[in-house]
Amino acid sequence: MKLFKRFFLILFLGTLIFVAYVFISTGFFRTIENKFDGKIIKKINLPGAEDIVISRIDSFAIISSTKGRALPKVNYETGGLYYLDLKTNDFEPINLTSEFKTQFAPHGISMIKVDSTYKIAAINHTEKGHTIEVFTLNGKTLTHQKTFKDVSMTSPNDVVWLDKNSFYFSNDHKYETGIGRLVEDYVGVEIANVVFFDGENYAEVADGIAFANGINIDKKRDLVFLASPRKFIVKVYQKNKDNTLTFIEDIECGTGVDNIEFDEEGNLWIGSHPNLLHFAEYAKGNKETSPSEIIKINYKAKGDYTIEQVYMEDGTEMSASTVAVTFGDLIFVGNVMDDNFIILKRN
Repeated sequence: MKLFKRFFLILFLGTLIFVAYVFISTGFFRTIENKFDGKIIKKINLPGAEDIVISRIDSFAIISSTKGRALPKVNYETGGLYYLDLKTNDFEPINLTSEFKTQFAPHGISMIKVDSTYKIAAINHTEKGHTIEVFTLNGKTLTHQKTFKDVSMTSPNDVVWLDKNSFYFSNDHKYETGIGRLVEDYVGVEIANVVFFDGENYAEVADGIAFANGINIDKKRDLVFLASPRKFIVKVYQKNKDNTLTFIEDIECGTGVDNIEFDEEGNLWIGSHPNLLHFAEYAKGNKETSPSEIIKINYKAKGDYTIEQVYMEDGTEMSASTVAVTFGDLIFVGNVMDDNFIILKRN
């Protein structure tokens, strides 16, 4: 009898510790206080503007938009890539993929300039699996070039060009469904990864990650930054000459970091989810809003960095921020599945 009681006591305490861990590690107890030194200058009706990349040279942005990411999926998601001219104040998105007939639900995107044109890579989720679609952009004309598909794309989230032929992409999960995915989400098991593609072959270059999300590279310093929202960290790697990655350190961010973009000074700007459990309920359609947060990281060297909270909002203006891109004193902020994305202006 004593052994029986001891077993249930241990089971009860273990369950209590696990529940406490999940709540604490996902930011459930964080206080959400609206903060921003500036104002919203425009809301743009474009649902699920999950990722945004920018050309400061030619003053335009490309937006990855997919409507209806709420789970479970009733109808398959459809979306597109949109062009936003930053030389005017109209900020009217132009659909670049209206003629693209392949099933298209873009997620993370990356853009690189090649001579006078741009190459865009887009993570795509379809009923037949995951792909990376590559396009060329000439002016405001987008042309599909190639589809990449491989068994290494277990659950691709984001992609970043290294040059016109090669890129890294992140897989946010090892398992797409079932108990494996549940354990990854709630326990935070570190089994997601980063894959390198050299134009012909795929190779894993980083593993042991909990939900590998946004990825970007500082090409001046050969530093790769990877968001791990489940652990509230940004992982820093050194890119080696053979394109393998050497882990440097984790930056503790205190929020569910998502996509990573750079400003003109090389600072990291990251759209984030301060409360992951709240966000999970929002993504399932059980809550109407989810808080948004933007942080800025000035990374100088290992152990030498600062983190600044730029923006926090309870989700009333826009829910579930995923990306923050600066252009002058403007910040373009995207999201998971809100009907609108917002443009902020700093004071």
